[in-house]
Amino acid sequence: MSFRTFSCGGHRTEPGSVEKPSAWLVKVTTNLCLNRLGSAPSRRELHAGPWLPEPVLTSDGELGPMETAEQRDMVLLAFLVLAERLTPGERAVFVLREAFGYSHREVAELVELSEPNCRQLHSRARKRLADARLLRSGGDVPENRALVERFLDAARGGDLASLERMLAEDVTSVADGGGTPGVARLPVRGAEKVARYLATVTGRYAEGLTVSIREVNGTPALLGWFGPTLLGVFVPEIADGRITGIRIVANPDKLRFLGAQLARLSHSGELSGS
Repeated sequence: MSFRTFSCGGHRTEPGSVEKPSAWLVKVTTNLCLNRLGSAPSRRELHAGPWLPEPVLTSDGELGPMETAEQRDMVLLAFLVLAERLTPGERAVFVLREAFGYSHREVAELVELSEPNCRQLHSRARKRLADARLLRSGGDVPENRALVERFLDAARGGDLASLERMLAEDVTSVADGGGTPGVARLPVRGAEKVARYLATVTGRYAEGLTVSIREVNGTPALLGWFGPTLLGVFVPEIADGRITGIRIVANPDKLRFLGAQLARLSHSGELSGS
């Protein structure tokens, strides 16, 4: 394998100097992620309303051939939101150790820290994510998908009573619209208020709105389209047969990658919806 001269973080890599391409790529990717995480707080200061991670398709091996249960758990939106409480170093060590199975010694080499320091960062991250470790991807299981389908039917028909019955009493809806008009900039709490909010949003596009169900971030989700435009993604959290939380991503910047995934599947003839 040959490489062109590559520069990352002020360090240049010359052709022929890479002995282990896979290790080199992991190290470069880790450094790029650390740089990105380090600049995240300043970017979010300019963000309008709540911040949510980008949605990604996770069905049919979309995470790649090395997909594991641990990797799937770590793309859950709920997990990603909780992971924001970690420092960049804690997050890098945790993901390398938990998702990709690197030893503490290997992680230390990748992030250029001592092994004892990496063990401490990993332990600290696990404690901070104690609640998140209880989260597990249910995938596109029939029960969850059926609940999402019933919820969609009730929302389309404006059936507030049915919507409320499918929502937990203390449900919270959080939306990241990035300033998009009509998207709530504050969390909406309580089954009655959330049901009315969702019915209003759905009714706004009643004439031209189409909705499909796809597995997004490890759970069945609703994708809303107005003509050819992807308006947003509705990702529910489901427990004991009810929706306990809702995360809505309607920020156009955060829908680009998902849109590219959908376009690729559409071109290959694999895209189907409900």
